[in-house]
Amino acid sequence: MIRLENLTVRFGGLLALDAVSVEFTAPVSGIIGPNGAGKTTTMNVLSGFLDSKGGRVDVEGTDLLSLSAHARTRWGLRRSFQREQIAEDLSVRDNILAMTDHSRASRADKRADLERAIEFAGISDILAKPGAGLNTYERRLTDLARCVVGQPRLIMLDEPAGGLTRDEAAHLGDLILGINDLTSAKVLVIDHDVDLIERICTETLVLDFGKRIDFGPTRSILDNPAVRAAYLGFETGAAADA
Repeated sequence: MIRLENLTVRFGGLLALDAVSVEFTAPVSGIIGPNGAGKTTTMNVLSGFLDSKGGRVDVEGTDLLSLSAHARTRWGLRRSFQREQIAEDLSVRDNILAMTDHSRASRADKRADLERAIEFAGISDILAKPGAGLNTYERRLTDLARCVVGQPRLIMLDEPAGGLTRDEAAHLGDLILGINDLTSAKVLVIDHDVDLIERICTETLVLDFGKRIDFGPTRSILDNPAVRAAYLGFETGAAADA
């Protein structure tokens, strides 16, 4: 369970998140909305990159906002970004291995964890490749492998399908659906690919101008005329008549 209670963020006079409250319970949940809606801001607050001006975030009984950003990583928070955080001068293997640095696990357990992530992402054939030589799809897979090592509890993926072909996005979606079985971690996904969100996210939160517009089962959310107007750019009346 991931519970946000009255989460509020201000940038000067701009209210980026306006007392957003929601409770995610599904293994994979989505956050959608137009550009500037507050999606990445929400992830940045959960990650510890931004301070909230009010509210609380509870994840499986842990008060996440009381922890430093570093402590959240040690607790089990993982995050991918719209631009992947891949070290260009390190091999794929070393990029993934770096994510175990914070772990107190034994060397043998770290090695087993690494091999499990490699097998999960299906990237054994590119392990020696430097980050600088990876294409977009390989970078996404490497980033996903980095997220599943070190006993994660919460994995947040920001535009994971960005720049991918339809087939690549579909395969990535299959992998995301397998994360909870692999690690027991809850997953939050931001993406503009509505087909991907509908397929992998059991429940979805819609934000617009920092406000909660709707939340619930993904298919019903996407059928909501107000959501279609805010997110898909339809006039509310036209959406209702469609």
